[in-house]
This record gives sequence, C-alpha cells and structure tokens, in this order.
Amino acid sequence: MTTQLLAFILYFVVVLGIGVFFMLKSKNEGEADYFLGGRSMGPWVTAMSAQASDMSGWLLMGFPGSILAFGMGQMWIGIGLALGTAANWIFVAKRLRNFSKAANDSITLPQYLNNRFAATNPALQIICAVVFLVFFTVYVASSFVAGATVLTSVVPQLAGKESLALVIFAVILVAYTFSGGFKAVCWTDFFQGIMMLVALLAVPIMILVFKDFDVAKLNFAMADGTMNTFEANPFSVPVSDIISGLGWGLGYFGMPHILVRFMSIKKASMVKTSATVAIVWVVLSLGASMAIAVLGRMIVGEALVNAGAQQTIFIELVQRYFPAFIAGLLLSAIVAAAMSTADSQLLVASSSFTSDIYKAVFRKNASNKEILWIGRLVVMIVAVVAFFIANSEGKGAQAIMNMVENAWGGFGSAFGPVILLSLFWKRTTYKGAIAGVVTGAVVDVVWLLTLSSSTGIYEIVPGFIAGFIACLAVSLLDKNLPAEVVAIFEKASAKEYDGD
Repeated sequence: MTTQLLAFILYFVVVLGIGVFFMLKSKNEGEADYFLGGRSMGPWVTAMSAQASDMSGWLLMGFPGSILAFGMGQMWIGIGLALGTAANWIFVAKRLRNFSKAANDSITLPQYLNNRFAATNPALQIICAVVFLVFFTVYVASSFVAGATVLTSVVPQLAGKESLALVIFAVILVAYTFSGGFKAVCWTDFFQGIMMLVALLAVPIMILVFKDFDVAKLNFAMADGTMNTFEANPFSVPVSDIISGLGWGLGYFGMPHILVRFMSIKKASMVKTSATVAIVWVVLSLGASMAIAVLGRMIVGEALVNAGAQQTIFIELVQRYFPAFIAGLLLSAIVAAAMSTADSQLLVASSSFTSDIYKAVFRKNASNKEILWIGRLVVMIVAVVAFFIANSEGKGAQAIMNMVENAWGGFGSAFGPVILLSLFWKRTTYKGAIAGVVTGAVVDVVWLLTLSSSTGIYEIVPGFIAGFIACLAVSLLDKNLPAEVVAIFEKASAKEYDGD
C-alpha cells in the first residue's frame, strides 16, 4: 500500500466515523433533526458547512484550470462569488433564520415560501420541491463524476477503473448522509472545509518558498503555433466577462443547499460570527485558487494546456512539491470538495420530496420515524439514479453534465429574487412569488438557448432581473395580502426577535 493511498483511507475512515457517531447519537430524533439538525448548529460549523457545500471540486480543479487556460477574464467569476458570498451572509442569513422560524418553523426552502405567504394551496411548495429533486439529482451525478475522476487520478490502483472508483465514492458519500443526516453532513463539511482551505493555501506558499516559477513563461506557444497570452489587467477583458463574472454572485440568493445552512443556526445572534468566518474562508480560498492558476501557469502551464489537462493543475503541483503522504492528504481535499457539495445536495433533494411532497400531499399525519426513514429511502433512490447518470457513456451523459453547469443560473434566477423580496418587502404576495419563480426560470433557460453565446452574458443576469420584476409587479397588482402574512413579516423583522 502506498503512503498516498494510506492518506486517502484515513480520510475516508474519519468521514464514515462521523456519520456513524451521529446516527447513534440521534437515532430517536425526527424530521427536523435529520433535515435541519434541530436548528442546533453553532456559528463555526454553520459557516464552514455552508462554504464547503458551496465550493465543490470546481474550486480546486475547474476554476484554476480555466484561469490557467483562458486568462484574467475568468477571475471575475471568483470576484463575483466572493461578493455574492459576503452579501448573502450580511443581508440574508440572519433574516432567513428568523423568517423561517416565524413562518411556522419551516425546515425546507419550499416549505418556507409556502408558510411565509400563509398559503393553504401547496402548489408553490410542490413546484419548488420537484425542481429541487430533478436538478439536485443531476448535481449529485456531477459530483460523483468529479470524485471518481480524482480517485482514478491519484490512486494508482484505480487507474482505468472509473466504474469502481464511482462505486467507492458513492458508497462512502451515501453511507454517512444516510446514517447521520444534517448533523453528519454539517460536521463532515466542517472538517472538509478546513482541509480544502489548508490545501489551497499550502500550494502557493510552497511555490513562493521555492521560488520555482518563471514570469517569462506566462505566455507560451500552442501546438498549432498560436500564442496563448495571459492578460494581467483585469479591466482589459470584455465587459461581458465582467458582467457575467459578477453575475455569478447573484446565484447565492437562490441556492437551497446554502440557504438551508442559515436556517439551521442555533440563534440568529450567532450569524455575525458565522458571516466573519465564512467571508474570510471564501476570500482566502478563492484568492489561493487564483494564485495556484497564475503560479502554475509559469511552471507547468504550457504542458497542461497543450495536453488539454489544465483542470489537473492542483494535482500536478501537489505531487511536485509535497512528499507522498502529505500529497495524499492534500489531494483528499479535492475529494472532500466533491463530497461536501454532493452530501448537501442529496439531503436537500431528500428533504424537498419528503417534507414538501410526501408529507404535504400524501401522508399529512406521518410520524417522525416514518418521515425519517422515507427521507433515508429517498437519499438512496436519488443516489442510485445519480449513479446511473454518472456512469452512463456517450453524448447523453456529456449533455447532462453540461446542463449542470447552468443549474447555478437556474436556481439563482428562479429563487433568488423571491427569497430577497420575501425577506425585505412586506407587500410580497403568494401570486407574486409564483410569478417570480416561473419567470426567472423561463427567462434564464430562454436566454441560455438563444442569446447566451451571441451576447456573452451569463443567463443568470437577465433571468434574475426578470424574476425580480415579475415578483414585484404581480405582487403590486395582487390585492390579496392576508393579515397573517403581514404579521409574519413584522414578527420576523422585529429587532428584538432572535428566532426563538
């Protein structure tokens, strides 16, 4: 057994141990504990879990790889994400914690929207749950592929055995999500978030210590004779790149697996600490990822880009500068990133079906134990479907994975404007919320299919604006604003209210 493989095994043992611990500790607890941790999460765990579930393997592979290959324009994505993260924690986190508690102690995002507007018709709740279930199943498949790809890249025994790597990754992920629920997911994400940050910071620090880079190699010739030039001025890129990059930040206001972390914190007064931790984490992580891309370009950029392997830049640098065991631990960070996103998506997809469809429509009087086991069953079903999607071959699978890249825009456009207006505008109505969700989603998809390529503008920008206007306009035209809806808003908005 290689020392690098030993490091991987130790990491997986710790992750599974956390799942078993929380399964034994919470075996008699019910729905709210399994899906929301009983609103008992501390500020540090909340912050790290939110950020780890946000940043998948993309942070260590796709993002630095795109900067390495395509230049400074890609950095605006990181800037947009940092600004969006900060805005989400500063303006949304505390209010959503209080509003979800005031709105009949809602434990899922669709349930919150239905309760916030005192709706007796579960239509919006069901629509949202179905959207979540479909898109998160595909998201999980994408994470399965990312995790399996890393395993085959860094564990020699799995080279060429993609299906086996996929099975190993899926089994471990499902095991601790199935057993421990939200608390297990949050605590594993806490440790995975630390691992990701340490790994990201370690690589550029080591490169700077060795001073093993050559500025002259920032620009290099491609195999076809053309020059690949790195533009150092971030404002010299097309305006569409800047708008699209900043537009990524809008997605945070509608991301279910991130917003649910705000709802889970023990007290709203703890959000300030969580926000500080989260913002520092994301700035350091994104900054380190950018540094890895630029420094890596001056070291192995020419070889990787010409081979079309720019996404392996982190793996290449880790194996270049660290001994095998340490490299194994650092490379586990990529697997940690993929797992920390996939586990959250599994749980959100499960909770959306169980609480927003099964309990709301079919079994209104279902016991806590029944809901708990239905939730676990859905985790298994979603994982199995995601496994077959991830394990499929050919153009169909590639088309699905390409669709996942646009899901961020879809979620942000559909739910971001409605969430913001529900928290900050008393006059928002149920019909306005439905209009906002539907319009945002439709405009996002239409723009993607017809105008995204020609304009260079990321579809979330027009989708978000359209969803916001639709929710605002229909709410103003809707004369039905029940007193109960106003009461919920006023209760949650009161300065002295701390979600108790």
